[in-house]
Amino acid sequence: MKKILWNIDPVVMLASIIMVFLFSCRNEPESMLSQGHYYTEEEAREVIENLRQVYTNAGEWESRAGSIRELLLKGSGLDVMPEKTPLNPVIGEPRVYEGYQVKNVAFESLPGVYVTGSLYSPVGLPQGIPGILSPHGHWTRPENYGRYRDDAQNRFATMARMGAVVLAYDMVGYGQMAELGWEHHHPEALKLQMWNNLRALDFLLDLGADPERIASTGASGGATQTFLHTAIDDRVKVSVPVVQVSAHFFGGCVCESGMPIHRSPDIQTNNVEIAAMAAPRPLLLISVGGDWTKNTPEVEYPHVKYIYELLGNADMVENVHFADEDHGYEYSKRAAVYPFLARHLDLDITLIQDPDGSFDESPNVIEDKTALYPFDDNNPLPSHAILHNDEVKWE
Repeated sequence: MKKILWNIDPVVMLASIIMVFLFSCRNEPESMLSQGHYYTEEEAREVIENLRQVYTNAGEWESRAGSIRELLLKGSGLDVMPEKTPLNPVIGEPRVYEGYQVKNVAFESLPGVYVTGSLYSPVGLPQGIPGILSPHGHWTRPENYGRYRDDAQNRFATMARMGAVVLAYDMVGYGQMAELGWEHHHPEALKLQMWNNLRALDFLLDLGADPERIASTGASGGATQTFLHTAIDDRVKVSVPVVQVSAHFFGGCVCESGMPIHRSPDIQTNNVEIAAMAAPRPLLLISVGGDWTKNTPEVEYPHVKYIYELLGNADMVENVHFADEDHGYEYSKRAAVYPFLARHLDLDITLIQDPDGSFDESPNVIEDKTALYPFDDNNPLPSHAILHNDEVKWE
């Protein structure tokens, strides 16, 4: 069984005294990594129940959240941030469709490190409109993963038709850059991905997005990036992680749990607390019966809401649970997300709504993946571009 480590902080000293190690140590040397199905479901329930005694008021939670943020930054190697160098954006010509446009884009998160993506917006990209970041999850077929998927393109286009500028960007080692040499399963994938999230928001803001109306939403591994980014960056005003926040499952990829962001010798946390660091900002948890979020209505969501209640903002957090559905970001999940984003970003939901209240995605055009490549004959890859993870210079 695993040893549960709690933050030792004067603010929560009394609560810490009553806490005990819930589980004995394994015989093998302990790792600071918390990966995959780290707890059983029952262990996770006990962890969550005991956390309520660690913080019983707003001050105690804020102290705990500050310690978790330090853990995230130190564990990912971002406690000392690199210099924010020029983004040097590459922006292709718009392809105009009914109610929105698409541009292929790329930017340098670090010198020579190009993040590739697609930019969806109302035609003409008006200034001062809400911005939505959309990191993606893990899929096995290169022709149908990430921002290329039909469900992803439908989501981006529909949000743009509501009046937002949406940046859909590739994870490290995905998309066009994967074909050029980048690897996703790399020891520092988590560090670079977290940094790319920060720079993706810089890119959106440079384009003129309203800094007070910024959201992030993704599914699975993209949800992990959403709640990690929200936890360390107060500029994200609305967080919608889809089918990922779990008390017992910590993510199965190096980009989610391959560095010690959940545990140090002094503190141990989990993705429920990390997701709750969005508080008091609006947070929507989407969960399903067919994956590791199956217990969300009884375990994860009540604890997150408890934290929001401590801060006096219980109305800012919601959970929509699909007991009979599986992992994904299908129409049913999108239909739950659209109204939440419209309400908190001041988007015009009537632009996508049919008279019966359903959402019309029929104007959306699903493009071939090669049409979404930012680098082509008109926009060649710069000669100084880095083509492998090991070439990254962080200083």
